[in-house]
Amino acid sequence: MKIREATKEDMPQVLELIRELAIFEKEPDAVEITEETLIQEGFGENPLYTCFVAQKHKEIVGTALIYFRFSTWKGKILHLEDLIVRESERGNGIGEALYLIVMQYAYNRGLKRVSWDVLDWNEGAIRFYERSGAKLMKDWHIVHFDESGLKNYIEQK
Repeated sequence: MKIREATKEDMPQVLELIRELAIFEKEPDAVEITEETLIQEGFGENPLYTCFVAQKHKEIVGTALIYFRFSTWKGKILHLEDLIVRESERGNGIGEALYLIVMQYAYNRGLKRVSWDVLDWNEGAIRFYERSGAKLMKDWHIVHFDESGLKNYIEQK
């Protein structure tokens, strides 16, 4: 297995993994992004994200997608949007290898924090993160405003 930065050519398989994650997270119809959008937004003049892939032979079996954020308390930080390992490959160290490359990426850049979200029922991931030393922010809630909610709010104002 090899961990490397993703290329445009990897995006069809990365999109497959994103869809697999949506099924795992019980949101099978939630994925709206396309291969073209992944390529456009990740590989243009000003890429919005960096993506790492775990490759086994010619198959992408895992991915980690990250991007920079800004904290008013810390400055430049990193957000781990998704860390996905193909279901058939879980338990083989692929997730940990992707996790390590993300943390190394942040550490090498002197960043003050890496943040991400985890579903409260994903006990395996929670145990892994806690074992790694990550701090779960139990007093915080994740807040989303979806496209229709945003539209309704703006139109009411």
